[in-house]
Amino acid sequence: MDAKDLQYFKDVLNGMLDDILKKSEETIEDMTESGEVYADPADRATAESDRAFTLRLRDRERKLIKKIQKAVDRIDDGEFGLCQECGDEISVPRLKARPMTTLCINCKSKQEEDEAVRGD
Repeated sequence: MDAKDLQYFKDVLNGMLDDILKKSEETIEDMTESGEVYADPADRATAESDRAFTLRLRDRERKLIKKIQKAVDRIDDGEFGLCQECGDEISVPRLKARPMTTLCINCKSKQEEDEAVRGD
């Protein structure tokens, strides 16, 4: 992969990271500013359910941040775009779809098949 492609992916990953961090800051602001009191228990339950859902999304994004940071590290280390299982290059369309991926499509398919057999 040439330097132009690597810079493209680094920019994409950093953009994803910035978006996630911005959303998390907005969530913190919304939750700290929201001092609403609900007289109706159903309204309170709905608000709590919405808050729990938002927190679950942010937790998933927290885990994604680590994967994004590792992908940026792989770019810096010259290992980006190489399958960690077989060592072959990961296709550019696959990287565009999921730039933090570490497996080529063949190894990922095999991994999913193995998981299906084991019942994971």
